[in-house]
Amino acid sequence: MATWAMWGGIVVVVAYLLGAIPTGYWIGRLKGIDIRQHGSGSTGATNVLRTLGKLPALAVLLIDVLKGVGAIAFTRWLYTLPAVVATTPASIDLEIWVPWAVTIAGLLAIFGHSKSIWIGFSGGKSVAAGLGVLLAMSWMVGLGALAAFGVVLALFRIVSLGSIVAAIAGCVLIVALNQPLPYQLLAIAGGLYVIWRHRSNIQRLMAGTEPRIGKKLQESEDVVVQ
Repeated sequence: MATWAMWGGIVVVVAYLLGAIPTGYWIGRLKGIDIRQHGSGSTGATNVLRTLGKLPALAVLLIDVLKGVGAIAFTRWLYTLPAVVATTPASIDLEIWVPWAVTIAGLLAIFGHSKSIWIGFSGGKSVAAGLGVLLAMSWMVGLGALAAFGVVLALFRIVSLGSIVAAIAGCVLIVALNQPLPYQLLAIAGGLYVIWRHRSNIQRLMAGTEPRIGKKLQESEDVVVQ
């Protein structure tokens, strides 16, 4: 049983550390700045776009999505290893357990993205990592959430609004497509967390001051805390 618990511990550590990779911060450092001291203070792709430009932002976006994908892929792969299968207690059905392990890994990757141990538990707003988790968990749900984001962005050119709508769409689609209960709980919990991380954006949306793509935050609206 101790060996079995060890595998779960490995999932927890790896998923969190993957999510915690501070892509935006490191790319900012390569450009000679601390991205947390600019714009919204987030290390995510949107703040990188406003601060450093399109190519750095695209790199951050892709890597952050892959962090979420990687956490789910690693977890599924781990539980196919002969050593893991051999040490699984007879009372545990891997077909039932693995979706729950995936849920834990996904939540930790999402949390790690916003609370990275490498940069004082600061980070981004978990949108890209969350998208990666959704795509790896259920590609239909992930693409649906991405489509919702794209439509809102095309209509309003406000990234935060698109992110919030995508989080809601992910919650709705995961239930509508009758995905396993653990995945439904992951999408709902992760979606609510992403929305909560956007609370300052929601305040600006309600005030009509949230910047659109191509426009920087007004100086008086800049924040450097998460």
